[in-house]
Amino acid sequence: MITGKQRSYLKGLAQKIDPTVYIGKQGITENVIREIETGCEARELVKVKLQESCMMDPKDAANEIVETIGAEFVQAIGRRFVLYKESKENKQIVLPKK
Repeated sequence: MITGKQRSYLKGLAQKIDPTVYIGKQGITENVIREIETGCEARELVKVKLQESCMMDPKDAANEIVETIGAEFVQAIGRRFVLYKESKENKQIVLPKK
């Protein structure tokens, strides 16, 4: 569980990145989950965008993914949301102390 201070720090980092995963009309598939897990392992912070054809709510989609892969929800703005999961082998982000 991350703190409010850590979440704010991650929001600042997320502003500088572009979405790397797109969810289309098929919704959350195994490939989407695999891509997010790969992104989390490589970069720890992943921005996801729901395409116009996707009927899911961004917060619902984020919560489903968080439960599936054990990531942390950072924020949702419009049809985009940001997830954080600490990398096991490629740690890059140092969070502020709790």
